[in-house]
Amino acid sequence: MFRGFSTPLTGRTERDRSGVSSPWAYIRTETGSAAVLLAATVAALAWVNIAPGSYATVWDTRLSVELGAHGIDMDLREWVNSGLMTLFFLVVGLEARREFDMGELRDRRRIPLPLLAGLSGMAVPVVIYLAVNSGRPSGHGWGAAMSTDTAFALGMLALLGSRFPRRLHTFILTVAVVDDFLALAVIAVAYSEHLSWTPLLIGVGVLVVAALVRRTGTRRGPVYALLGVVAWVAFVNSGVDPVVVGLIMGLMSYAYPASRDALERASGLFRSFREQPTPELEREARQGIASALSPNDRLQRLYHPWSSYAIVPLFALANAGIEINGSLLSDAFTSPITLGILLGYGVGKPIGVIGASVLATRLSGGRMRPPVGWGAVAGGGTIAGIGFTVSLLIATLAFDGRQLDEAKIGVLSAVVFAMLATSTVALVIARMPKERKAKALLGTAEAVVDLAEPVDPERDHVRGPLDAPVTVVEYGDFECPYCGQAEEVVRELLADFGDVRYVWRHLPLTDVHPHAQLAAEAAEVAGLQGAFWEMRDRLFEHQDRLQVKDLLAHAEHLSLDVGAFREALRGRKGAPRVERDVESADLSGVSGTPTFFINGRRHHGAYDIENLSAAVVAARDRAVLIDGAGPGEGY
Repeated sequence: MFRGFSTPLTGRTERDRSGVSSPWAYIRTETGSAAVLLAATVAALAWVNIAPGSYATVWDTRLSVELGAHGIDMDLREWVNSGLMTLFFLVVGLEARREFDMGELRDRRRIPLPLLAGLSGMAVPVVIYLAVNSGRPSGHGWGAAMSTDTAFALGMLALLGSRFPRRLHTFILTVAVVDDFLALAVIAVAYSEHLSWTPLLIGVGVLVVAALVRRTGTRRGPVYALLGVVAWVAFVNSGVDPVVVGLIMGLMSYAYPASRDALERASGLFRSFREQPTPELEREARQGIASALSPNDRLQRLYHPWSSYAIVPLFALANAGIEINGSLLSDAFTSPITLGILLGYGVGKPIGVIGASVLATRLSGGRMRPPVGWGAVAGGGTIAGIGFTVSLLIATLAFDGRQLDEAKIGVLSAVVFAMLATSTVALVIARMPKERKAKALLGTAEAVVDLAEPVDPERDHVRGPLDAPVTVVEYGDFECPYCGQAEEVVRELLADFGDVRYVWRHLPLTDVHPHAQLAAEAAEVAGLQGAFWEMRDRLFEHQDRLQVKDLLAHAEHLSLDVGAFREALRGRKGAPRVERDVESADLSGVSGTPTFFINGRRHHGAYDIENLSAAVVAARDRAVLIDGAGPGEGY
């Protein structure tokens, strides 16, 4: 059994597309970076209060890059804010595109709600800030009170662990992407000075060229890097903050699952290189493997760790430094700038996010509703009150001197307030009775179904009660070592949960497992004699014995009619059934084994007993809330 393993089972036979393409990988990276971001913020505060002179000297240092008679001259803080932060917004754009192509937003009906929540979650804080600063010159800093910090918000949710459902992470991530996009539009329109139209039109033209190049199918990174740099320089000279270039380039990068043809071609190229390791074949193999992945996947893998663990913390180090003293604190907490930002985030964000979700649900008659329960939405509203990265960026554009320090105190205070408020919401939900707690966290919205071919008990191989509220579907390969490991977990799962039905579907990876197709057909041929599950279990017990003579020996061991078995195997009587499973796998975007679906929803990440059990419990609770504990029909 695998309960005692120290590390979770996460392997896949190739055709795998986990990693950063998964939303959970994105969340895990943001989670780890939240601690680094917090450390950088503390370091900035300590540095500026211990040695204020050196802090100012370092970040005010000028750095020039010149090419002939042209060049760019900025201080180090500006290089961080306008240069490195472009890569941060590139990653934001990449994740937005991934959600639109492969995530929750691929169901276009789910787009309006987070869009409205994002808009409302920005508008209400701005109204509160303007009300507090009414009639004052500081009113022009309203942009510093509106944008949620993605890294801090997701990091805080992860720190709360199982207190909130995972789907809240995706909902808040979507809201934050809308938030970031609109914040950049605000920066470009409201906080860009001395607008120069010629370089702006050049920059827009270069981005149009990049879009046209992408439509030709060109996948060469240096081409897009060159176009991105040219556009960035043009925007710098136009007076519009150039970080918008990163967001737009990210949104241009399609995300899609690796196709079977591309993966089989990559396997063939690798085998050719292994047989004849020449530089030419090595290059072809590398290109073949890279072309199987979407540009979105490859760019996220490259830039996301740098963005999360280096760029954003460096931004915090450059911008969070405030010389704290009694006079500043006294002035700040009576300052309309500080109070406007604090109230905007602490009160306005929850009202905006929760209010828009409630109104949208009621006005649509329940057709449009959050993917989680209202308690989780409340936690999402309070956590959205963490404004840091973009808020500080706008504050540095809108204020200077004493006013900038007051704005920074407002931003940092809002972070603390949001963390406390979210923890309070989590504590209140935790004290609810079990049924009310489940409804508050999970809600009653239908899940996006990833399984393209619904389970049919008349056709599928089903183990467990047919009317179970939870259905686990596994696509597997009898020669795959990871499937062999997962088999022990599946058996333990079925032993622990009596209300789960388990469905096996074939996905023989013939390009890497030469005996997998024959083994799958043998299981189907045994099924003709009523012994599918017995043959399936035996094949997993003897994964090293899958040749024809071995399969005949297995049939004899199971007391089957060996002659009939042999003839059916020779006539490939099981092939149509296996091919039907393979087609359904392709429709569902399955590219690796084992791959699990739980009530139609693809299970990402580890498939050890702990993770699968947690997913089953969550699916069961949701099924009870939505269907009244009925069977997972359609899954």
